[in-house]
Order: sequence, then C-alpha cells, then structure tokens
Amino acid sequence: MSREREIAVAVMQLASTRSTGLATYSRCYAELPNFIEFTAAERKLSPTRPGEPIWHQFVRNIRSHYETDGNFIERGLLRHVPRVGYLLTKKGRLWLENPHAG
Repeated sequence: MSREREIAVAVMQLASTRSTGLATYSRCYAELPNFIEFTAAERKLSPTRPGEPIWHQFVRNIRSHYETDGNFIERGLLRHVPRVGYLLTKKGRLWLENPHAG
C-alpha cells in the first residue's frame, strides 16, 4: 500500500468518526497521528512551509492528485471541500466496511 493511500484511508477513518463525515484539515493535522504512525522523516519540519511537518503535505496530496487513477477522490470515496478538508462519501463508508471488495 502506498503511503498516500495509507494516509487517505486514515483520513476516511477519521471522517467516519464524525457525524458529518467531514475531516477538516485542522482535525486531520491534530488527529491523524492517532490513526497512523508517521516516520521520523515524515515528522520533520518542511523546508518550504515553516512550522509544518512534512506529512501535512501528504494530506493535501489527496486533493492535488485527484485525477490520478486510484486516488480516493477519483474513486468517489472522498470528496474535497475547498479550504475545509474532505467529506467521506456513502461509497467511502461502504468501502471502509469492506475495503477488499474494491
């Protein structure tokens, strides 16, 4: 499983804990470490974004790579909410229940 995919799954898991199904960027940055373990390299501060760990970029890459085959937005599992975060779709909830089905 690619790292970007692992992080997208963690975002989906986080969103599933919210009644709204919304994982805001701020909530992702605060709570994703409860869902996934980040390496020391991923926790290092970004050289281009002061005060921000490198793994934050992986969260934003879900949106940046939305047209890539297999991306969770492209597959309809997540929906990007501009300047807010990600919304777990009905299809995404079903996928979390049975990720090996597709």
